[in-house]
Amino acid sequence: MVKLILLRHGQSTANAKNEYTGWSDVDLTSQGMMQARWAGKMLRQHHLTFERVHTSVLKRAIVTAYLVQEQCLALAVPIQKTWRLNERHYGALRGLNKETTRQQYGSQQVALWRRSFDSVPPKLAQKDVSQRIYQSYSSDILPRAESLKMALQRTIPYFQDQIGPRLYRGHNQLIVAHGSTLRAMIKYLEHISDDRIDGVEVGNCEPIIYQLDDQLRIQDKQILSISKMDIKKEQL
Repeated sequence: MVKLILLRHGQSTANAKNEYTGWSDVDLTSQGMMQARWAGKMLRQHHLTFERVHTSVLKRAIVTAYLVQEQCLALAVPIQKTWRLNERHYGALRGLNKETTRQQYGSQQVALWRRSFDSVPPKLAQKDVSQRIYQSYSSDILPRAESLKMALQRTIPYFQDQIGPRLYRGHNQLIVAHGSTLRAMIKYLEHISDDRIDGVEVGNCEPIIYQLDDQLRIQDKQILSISKMDIKKEQL
């Protein structure tokens, strides 16, 4: 049976500040880098190999992927970067503190923006075309804000075109991405309803390992959980 591994990036500077990030290109914290190394060690200890790595064009995911590959002794494994695996775009909330937005808009409204399937946060007044990494793309790909549904609509075609065919051929795949795009992937793989997806959480650098049959139906799912003790061990 083939394996699909999903991994959210390590803690970012925005995670540490409790800020909305979306398409903003922020760094990992030192803790985030330790989390990534731990995830790589866990994959190696569980004898999990992969034929290809798929990640977003955001450096918090890319650096996480490289650190995992290093720990897995797999730096030579090809890595594909695509905007389709970017975090969902949080629009005008980007860069704001989450607690501040709860005080401004109310906890119920913020919960809808963050966790529901089709609620779109406040949009940017105009598309942000200043980021260099998107200048080679059409401006059509740049959102002003996204719901989880919109993120799913750009993520799943990539899975169907680039990841699924490799899984069908029996090649294990590793996806290193973001909380929302991984929630979208989980919704698709597990056939989770629109109203139940709000209960799905994806922890930083906790590998989710699916074992799939030859029709890509899930036969087993395992989550390798990280603890504060694990991070302390990484610091030694």
